[in-house]
Amino acid sequence: MSSALTDLFPRPIVQAPMAGGISVPQLAAAVSEAGGLGFLAAGYKTADGMYQEIKQLRGLTGRPFGVNLLMPQPEYAESGTVEVYTHQLAGEAAWYETELGDPDSGRDDGYDAKLAVLLDDPVPVVSFHFGVPAREAIDSLRRAGTITLVAATTPEEARAVERAGADAVIAQGVEAGGHQGAHRDVPENDGSGIGLLSLLAQIREAVRIPVVATGGIMRGGQIAAALAAGASAAQLGTAFLATPESGAHALHKQALTNPLFARTELTRAFSGRPARGLVNRFLREHGRYAPAAYPEVHHVTVPLRRAAARAGDAQGMALWAGQGHRLARELPAGRLVEVLTAELVAARTALSAGGDAR
Repeated sequence: MSSALTDLFPRPIVQAPMAGGISVPQLAAAVSEAGGLGFLAAGYKTADGMYQEIKQLRGLTGRPFGVNLLMPQPEYAESGTVEVYTHQLAGEAAWYETELGDPDSGRDDGYDAKLAVLLDDPVPVVSFHFGVPAREAIDSLRRAGTITLVAATTPEEARAVERAGADAVIAQGVEAGGHQGAHRDVPENDGSGIGLLSLLAQIREAVRIPVVATGGIMRGGQIAAALAAGASAAQLGTAFLATPESGAHALHKQALTNPLFARTELTRAFSGRPARGLVNRFLREHGRYAPAAYPEVHHVTVPLRRAAARAGDAQGMALWAGQGHRLARELPAGRLVEVLTAELVAARTALSAGGDAR
């Protein structure tokens, strides 16, 4: 399916925006130069920090790219839950010889300032996670020439995306690594969700706008399946995490295929919001107690995660990864786009011939 979005890049491959220093300009540039759509993640950055990365990316490529914004979150945490969790983490702080972070460091992540920058100096694509922006924001971006995408984890959320006027919806299956993009995260939400192919079918029937599929995709054959199911493109995060251009910590990259980290789980342990990561000691010990309090828990645990990384201890880090993490390949990002494209073509050819589509 052709759309204003997919007309921007010749290969139906979108590099997922991974916050926390992973989706750096070098990664986004390599993907865009190879014919995919590279993305920067503005989450946890200041507006100026985001702008500086955009400038750097523009110096690396003239190809289209995107920037992702995290929507400001309402307060759902029950009174005292963050304080209790902070006390539970006191032993971690002592072990890593660091202080816990301030849970009140900020809720809106500078959203309005970042949006103002993107309206003043437009980029080709802007995507949103954790909710739907106001119709006025989407209309303003459209007038600036920017294409908008919004993540959804249910058909109902996808309909809200379409009503808001977004150009496309990102269907995020529960297999996806990192934070689930649910529009509301209430305390009783256990993080369970819908598998990608089932979600994709439901969203395709729920909306008329183009759909980008994401969640556990690591091979070109999976991209072919998503496109056959009605997606216009596929978004991959974990697949690009292991590339040399990725800004992920070396321990994080190694853990993707390390037998010590055999599976993933949705957890609130590191941020207070359901996010999929490799099961390590920190997740096992604290996941069951972590409250629904984002971004307060995120701010509390930032010093712990950084201290664990400095100590070379992957057991204390947030090792975000999708369910397909064992299929990660240490290829340069541009080469990975080429390999994925070749696999996609081979899968489509095999399917049309009635053969093996692996």
